[in-house]
Amino acid sequence: MALMNRIERLAAGTAKVGCLFNPMSGGVRKRVAAIRQELAGIRDLSVYEASDVIGFKAAVDQLIQADVDLLLIVAGDGTTHAILGHLFMGLTQDRWPLIMIVPGGTTNMTPLDLGMRGKPEQLIRRLQRFLRTPTQPPVLVRRPVLRIEQNGSPPIFGMFFAVGLVARGVKFSRSSVKQIGITGGLFAALIMLRSLLGMVTGMILGREQGEWAPVTMTMTDDDSGRTYRGTYLFAQVSALDCLLLNIRPYWGTEPAPLHVTLVDQQRKRLWHAIWPMISGNGRALQEKDGYFSHNTHGLMLQMDDEYIVDGELYRSYGTQRSLRITATDPVHFLVL
Repeated sequence: MALMNRIERLAAGTAKVGCLFNPMSGGVRKRVAAIRQELAGIRDLSVYEASDVIGFKAAVDQLIQADVDLLLIVAGDGTTHAILGHLFMGLTQDRWPLIMIVPGGTTNMTPLDLGMRGKPEQLIRRLQRFLRTPTQPPVLVRRPVLRIEQNGSPPIFGMFFAVGLVARGVKFSRSSVKQIGITGGLFAALIMLRSLLGMVTGMILGREQGEWAPVTMTMTDDDSGRTYRGTYLFAQVSALDCLLLNIRPYWGTEPAPLHVTLVDQQRKRLWHAIWPMISGNGRALQEKDGYFSHNTHGLMLQMDDEYIVDGELYRSYGTQRSLRITATDPVHFLVL
């Protein structure tokens, strides 16, 4: 009922809007003045600026207390990851505001997947116009969120989980590449190229270890009951339809919310598989050759390794602290 009331107020132009703006996000830093100017054009907007997790949580608490109908996030995947986690930990979903994410980070997988394309100030200007004269119903996109649980730790919420080569590439990006200030598609392309270089170097030297090592793990699928056990070049789980650069590295057909892809360390014909795998045409790839993708409602992972969630780095500690990944109920995102 609360959700429908929020949608009705949004459609009528009477919605209460709150904004959390991260001025230090990679895609925002050079646009801060223009973004602030456009935000000032939204009537009765409550704006909070924050650049760390403590600030994000405090701002969200203030906006929830104000009972905003729409929470506008101007930031990147890392900030969105922190905000979603705080909302899930502190509020039942029936009390959530609608969410609109303006892509302003170094990476913006979630808003781009939702269909939010354009410069931050342009998207905020669109919201201004919509709020002034909502001539058509708001467009809402529903996406579930990954819930990642590990014994002894609070749950983690996000849209994209990865281990192995993908996690190594993201870890690399958080150091040297990110400091350069590159964002968007070029940033993603550099991560991919560096990851492939790390893999090729390992193959040439006859060893795949150290900072570009594959991951050894056991994964059990809830839906099929099947267990996968071995060493994998990478594994990923996502609630998004596509990733950066419009990559679609999964090809399962099951009617389930989580997209899972595994590539075995002993894969065959890797160079022939790369294009089908990233273009969404992976159905031609065979499990017997080391490529497997499916959709599921949940899974269990056991490994002693690092993993990433929406670009943030975490650690799993073996069989004593298994990871369980499930999907939440869908979250409602406003798209303009």
